[in-house]
Amino acid sequence: MKILRTVALVLLPLIALVLGWELGATYEAKHLMAEQQRIEDLFTVASGSGQTVQSDPEKEVDLSLFWSVWRLLQKHYVSPEKLETKTMVYGAVSGLVSAIGDPYTLFMTPQDMKMFENALSGTLEGIGAQLELQNGQVVVVAPLKGSPAEKAGLQTKDVIVGVDGKSLEGIGLENVVALIRGPKGTTVSLSVLRGTSHTPVTIAVTRDSIHIPSVESKVVKTATGSIGVVALNQFGDDSVAELKKAIQELPTKDLKGLVLDLRFNGGGYLEGATDIVSMFLKSGTVVTVDRRDADPEVHRVNGSPLLPDIPLVVLINGGSASASEITAGALQDSKRATIIGTQSFGKGTVQEVIELPGGSSLRVTVAHWLTPAGHDLGKKGVTPDIVVDRTTAQYQAEYDPQLLAAEAWLTVHRDVTAGQKTATGSSK
Repeated sequence: MKILRTVALVLLPLIALVLGWELGATYEAKHLMAEQQRIEDLFTVASGSGQTVQSDPEKEVDLSLFWSVWRLLQKHYVSPEKLETKTMVYGAVSGLVSAIGDPYTLFMTPQDMKMFENALSGTLEGIGAQLELQNGQVVVVAPLKGSPAEKAGLQTKDVIVGVDGKSLEGIGLENVVALIRGPKGTTVSLSVLRGTSHTPVTIAVTRDSIHIPSVESKVVKTATGSIGVVALNQFGDDSVAELKKAIQELPTKDLKGLVLDLRFNGGGYLEGATDIVSMFLKSGTVVTVDRRDADPEVHRVNGSPLLPDIPLVVLINGGSASASEITAGALQDSKRATIIGTQSFGKGTVQEVIELPGGSSLRVTVAHWLTPAGHDLGKKGVTPDIVVDRTTAQYQAEYDPQLLAAEAWLTVHRDVTAGQKTATGSSK
């Protein structure tokens, strides 16, 4: 097995399957009764007292239960052609992993792994929304920038309860993804609960091929100088190099400040967050990783900043997660940047991806991470220094009060109250 890379993200909708069984009491009861009793006895032995087993599972757990269920399915299931060995093994492993109850620890089939790698490289198909399972509900982490989901009005924290008129109650996340995905140009209808409303709204999204640009940049001219605006949409394979290039291409003459836009950035490689903070900070800690049975692992900047002194604003919202929160939290705690926007997502764990035979893999939570000031962002996320919301109407009208607040702060270095008034004083 090989550890690929350390990641800290909320990115792909993956699998949450459970292996279960039920024996009928009215058909072949005499033949099944003895086997059922034996399985119940094995389950009692396997479950034990309910205490956590930390020794060798092969010695502590009797896996005869698993094989007994497998044989019963082979002997009695009405559609034997559906008993595909690889699918059943993947389902069993997925059930084992999902039983932990950690939404970020996942078994990934080869197909899931391909989706995962494509997402980090910036290539996706579908509606372009990051989804995850929270308390049994399919929740939108963020619509990807420029995606069909974003254009259709899907928002962070929307709860998807139906797809094309079909209820999602009792349907696993993998199956929800399968329902939403489809050929380019076709339309999928999503039933969505938003905020405290109990009445779903219907959002029609036209599927498309999606490429996520890691970095987008522009220069805003003001009366007192120029402001660079760089949007980092993800922490993928090439994001650090692309961000570095975008910053180096900014006109340094009369550059009043820089806006680093991390809104709707659902995260990615932890190493990328460290490299990006290092572009703006001369020295200090980026994040502390608190691993099991090990001393805390402190990640520090590399000492080669590109813009260590330029006034800096970081934009965040509820779709800013994981590596985005590491970046914003580090720059906030070090007093290097002013954070503007709304509360971030709040993901405070680190995952590692471990390759398994046959192209599958295990994405496993290996640590918690803390900001330089010791804040566990998994509890509440990053709180902005200047809270500025952006309504759905403003978003659809392409009016951006959060970016306006950043520009105002960098232009006149006004206090937080004045900056907020400038941003929220009018709307379209």
